[in-house]
Amino acid sequence: MKERRLVWDLPTRFFHWFFASSFIGAYLTGDSERWMLWHVAFGYSMLGLICFRVVWGLVGTRYVLFSEFVTGVSAIVRYLRSLISAKPIHYVGHNPLGALSILILLMLGLLAGFSGLLLYNEVDLAGLESFHELTANLMLLIVFIHILGVLVSSWLHQENLIRAMIDGRKNINAQQAITKKHIKVAWLIVLSLLAFWIAFFEISPYLLTYFSRFLVSKAN
Repeated sequence: MKERRLVWDLPTRFFHWFFASSFIGAYLTGDSERWMLWHVAFGYSMLGLICFRVVWGLVGTRYVLFSEFVTGVSAIVRYLRSLISAKPIHYVGHNPLGALSILILLMLGLLAGFSGLLLYNEVDLAGLESFHELTANLMLLIVFIHILGVLVSSWLHQENLIRAMIDGRKNINAQQAITKKHIKVAWLIVLSLLAFWIAFFEISPYLLTYFSRFLVSKAN
């Protein structure tokens, strides 16, 4: 009998919403010198969250494992054909198109984060700033495609995927559900982000002041 049972563990849901918030924050603060520290903080948060997701994709619960949802081109083609035939294949976890968008977002997030890190540390590489902007804009495009895919999939499969990423539950059989929420791991994510943001905004102003004074002293 199908009931609303757990599919997405708490760390995965926390990652999803924190990653989305970090990207939005970084994108909105990217063009302002006034908000540059916030931009950098959001970028560092993105990188940290991606590192967590990579690890969690290896040791997490059933439906977040890369081995579970990273399939191949044939699976994507088969899923696309099922959409065209109006008989979409149902996946308890990520469908092949959703999985592809996740992988692309993780890859682009790494590229955007590391290129931004180099820019922040004034590494002089030709085209680095343009590359950083390109990866951010590509991420925004994939995000819009991902949202559209979620809405379409929710309609085709008659299930609220947004709600599922909030409460972690879908209408499934008992044997398809996961059993562990991993609450401690989820709160570890929250505490790590909180500690980073506190440390970053407590330390960064002093570092910038020291660096500015150092440059002035050298110039004189």
